Amino acid sequence: MTELFAGRQDVRARAVLVGERIDLRALETTERLATAPLTMRLGAGGCAVLFRYGVVVFFGVEAMEEATFLEQLKRLVSAPREGAPETETLMLHIDPATREQVANGELRTLDARVERLQVVADILAKSVVLADYETRVGADFDRVEPLAAAMAQHGTSAHRGRELIRDIGAALRSLHRMVGRVEVGEKPEILWEMPELELLYVRLEDEYELKERQLALERKLDVITRTAETQLELLQAKRSLRVEWYITILIVIEIMLTLYEMFVRGH
Repeated sequence: MTELFAGRQDVRARAVLVGERIDLRALETTERLATAPLTMRLGAGGCAVLFRYGVVVFFGVEAMEEATFLEQLKRLVSAPREGAPETETLMLHIDPATREQVANGELRTLDARVERLQVVADILAKSVVLADYETRVGADFDRVEPLAAAMAQHGTSAHRGRELIRDIGAALRSLHRMVGRVEVGEKPEILWEMPELELLYVRLEDEYELKERQLALERKLDVITRTAETQLELLQAKRSLRVEWYITILIVIEIMLTLYEMFVRGH
C-alpha cells in the first residue's frame, strides 16, 4: 500500500468536472498508483484520480500543476466544459492518532493510503457531477414552470411539439447519465476489496448528501418529463381535433355541392 504526502498533515483535495468523458485508454502506459479508478502521481508528492465520466480529483497538487495537467488532458476529453468548471474542495487532515470524522469541509483521516484516497475521490467526483446536474436540471425545471401555469390557465401552451420532445429528451439523457454512466447510487469497487473503508464512505456520502440530492434530481426530472409529455399529448389532441374539424368541413362542403347539383338538375 502506497503512502503519499510524506511529512504533510494537511492536504487539499479538489474535484474538477472537465467534460462528459475522459478517454482513459490513452493513459494506460502512464505510471499509475492504482486502477479502478485510475490513480497516478502528479506534482511534488501529490496525485490525481481520474474518472471516465469526466472528473479529475487532485490531492496535494499545486494550482499551477493542476492547470498544466488539465491543459495536457484536453485532447482526451469529450465535450469539454466551457467557462468556469464545476469544482468541489475538501481539506484532509492526516493524523494516525485522530478519530476519523468529516465536518465543515474537512476530513480527519488516519492515513493517506491510495485506497482511502480513492474512496474520497469517488465521493467528490459524484458530488461535483450532481452539482452540475442540479444547475442544468434547475434551469430546465424553471423553464417548464410556465408550461404548467399555461395548462392551469388555458389548458394548453404555445410550445411546439419539437420543443417538447427536446425537453423530454434532455431530461431522459440527464437521468441516463446520472444512473448509468456515473452510477451515483453505486458504491465504488474498492469497498468490495476493503470493506473496512465502508464507514468512511458512508460518512462522506452522508456529509455530501448524495442520496438525497440524487432523489431530488430524479423527482425534478420526473416532473419535467411528465409536464412535457402532458403538453405533447394536449398538442397532439389539439391537432387531432383540428383534423377532425377539417374532415367535418369537407364532408359538409361535399354534401352542399351534392345538394346544389341535385337542385340544379331538378330545375
